Amino acid sequence: MLVTIIRIGLFLIPWLTIYFIPKNEFKKYTPVACFASLLVLVESILSYPFKWWTVKGGLLNKAFTELSFILGPFFVGTIWIFRLTFGKFWLYALTNILMDSFLAFPANWVFQKLKVYKLVNFKPKHIFYTSICYALIIYGYQLFITSPKSRD
Repeated sequence: MLVTIIRIGLFLIPWLTIYFIPKNEFKKYTPVACFASLLVLVESILSYPFKWWTVKGGLLNKAFTELSFILGPFFVGTIWIFRLTFGKFWLYALTNILMDSFLAFPANWVFQKLKVYKLVNFKPKHIFYTSICYALIIYGYQLFITSPKSRD
């Protein structure tokens, strides 16, 4: 029951903050958030055969847990980070280092203690390193999609 409440909270709480993002900026950063979510979804799919982490209750619970994270804090958080830092790479990098450190270490520890998931062949440092790689990839993607006139 607690895990279900956590899943619902992970999904809903970030979406409650969307009201504070101007509509044009939400639209501007939705493609990069979708791309970032796709990267994490691929990682999530690969986690099953490689046993990177497990979720009690089988594949359906694993899917619900991962989708609540991907479509909640990851998607909305990507939009917020880009809204606040895009165009200032060092601020973007610092923000991602801080957020990814929080995710990989204290948040990961809490989620495992609450039995939301359990890392198996993945360690907190792997969460941190993959998150940083994704951050660099999606920053490049956003640069690419926002400057089409410079390529003409």
